[in-house]
Amino acid sequence: MTHGAHDHPRDARNDQILVDLNGELVPKHQASISILDSGFILGDGVWEGFRLHEGRLAFLDQHLQRLFDAARAIDLDLGLSKQELTGRLLRTLEANGMHDHVHMRLMISRGVKLTPYQDPRATISGPTIVILPEYKLPSQETYERGLKLFTVHVRRGRPDVQDPRLNTHSKHNCIQACIQAAKAGADEGLMLDPQGFVATCNSTHFFIVRRGEVWTSSGDYCLDGITRRIVIEVAQAAGIPVFEKNFSLSDVYGSDEAFVTGTFAGLASVGDIDGRTFEGPYPGPMVARLQALYKERVMAEPILVQGSPR
Repeated sequence: MTHGAHDHPRDARNDQILVDLNGELVPKHQASISILDSGFILGDGVWEGFRLHEGRLAFLDQHLQRLFDAARAIDLDLGLSKQELTGRLLRTLEANGMHDHVHMRLMISRGVKLTPYQDPRATISGPTIVILPEYKLPSQETYERGLKLFTVHVRRGRPDVQDPRLNTHSKHNCIQACIQAAKAGADEGLMLDPQGFVATCNSTHFFIVRRGEVWTSSGDYCLDGITRRIVIEVAQAAGIPVFEKNFSLSDVYGSDEAFVTGTFAGLASVGDIDGRTFEGPYPGPMVARLQALYKERVMAEPILVQGSPR
């Protein structure tokens, strides 16, 4: 059994969580949406993930901006301002007494349809907005074992087909990549762009370390990752050479370290790619340094949720 970058131990407190469903706080196991909801029928919507660390909703402004940009791109009126949506996020956390080690998923669909049909004009309600917070602490093994990646045949697409930079509900190509990687016994799928250069993983962003330099993809064929962006910023501020560029699998196989980034686990080392093993222990020296810099940046965020964990 593989354990990916989103692996976490089960927490019984999640059985009693209250979720925000269109502005109403509802027990998680009682929350439901219509079978005619656009998200269920078509995957028509946008979403964001947030990480709560010691009262800090890490990089909240950046996540909300990405959400509103994606909604505008698909012509979806959220019906709420950033301030109003922030209020709902904080109210949901406070209602659950949450302060630390929380991952929160904000999911917004276009709303309920008159009939199962793709045309947005068949929508007869406002958007469906769900806020689901859960206690999720990344498994320590995620950081110490070194993740296993497998290069999949599923490519990241061009923006004129399905824009890979948008955080939409329609993630079937990433799901197919995840399935292929799992069948190969790997934790995540490493995905290439249409030209054959390395793009990203199916649910995280990918970096390599070569001769003291940090490389990641050009960004043209991957989601505008918040954690990815922050890692680039803290590396630059620390004087670490970091490049967004095209590179091939040959560059990957010859690198000194590799790691992935994401909202949930931050930075996690990669130990194996297509059977090529990176020498441990993990994290390596560069990844360990970047993890420390990233944590410093998180701790500089303002405290928005007061109190102690339950």
